[in-house]
Amino acid sequence: MTDRRRMHEGNGTMARKDFVFGVDLDGVVADFIGGMKPIAAEWLGVPEQALTDDVSYGFKEWRLGGERGYENLHRFALRERRLFEVLPVVDGAGVALRRLSRRGVRIRVITHRLYIPWFHRQAVMQTVEWLERHGIPYWDLCFMAAKSSVDADVYVEDAPQNVEMLRAVGKKVIVMRNSTNKHLAGPAAETWAEIETWVLREWRGGGRVGV
Repeated sequence: MTDRRRMHEGNGTMARKDFVFGVDLDGVVADFIGGMKPIAAEWLGVPEQALTDDVSYGFKEWRLGGERGYENLHRFALRERRLFEVLPVVDGAGVALRRLSRRGVRIRVITHRLYIPWFHRQAVMQTVEWLERHGIPYWDLCFMAAKSSVDADVYVEDAPQNVEMLRAVGKKVIVMRNSTNKHLAGPAAETWAEIETWVLREWRGGGRVGV
């Protein structure tokens, strides 16, 4: 699955693996909070402005109701409102990823979107359609809950439990800042310009390619 670039040293030839950038989707490339908010307002029968943007993981501030409130909303959003096809793109994400890809960084999308049982085909199809429509480049598309099982040189993540899991096994992770992860230590970024700079610095520091 992995293509190899070649480098020459003297009379020998040595294989060098790609520099892989592990990219989460929701909250990082796709504006999950912004996209879910109007659907949640419809689901709850309240004005959109009644729902705060300053949410924690699982949106408990929106008072979704009961232990399965978020799961029920998520199912409605995915099945009836095609959530993964209509999410807005985070500002600057597409152009930054296209620039990184053109330089030779291998984009590996790692997302946990197989959340609703018996709806995996639709979740995958909606995801691929969204990536294509918005021109998001990627070499690999991995649907994984345990993201530390998917190798990459560096990662960008927003979910606190995923950041902590990756860091616990020694992975380099930059946090995409939002209201759910304010308590996490850096490195962190507010914008995709910052993420792009960080990835390029790691890339150069690893000696992969001179830019």
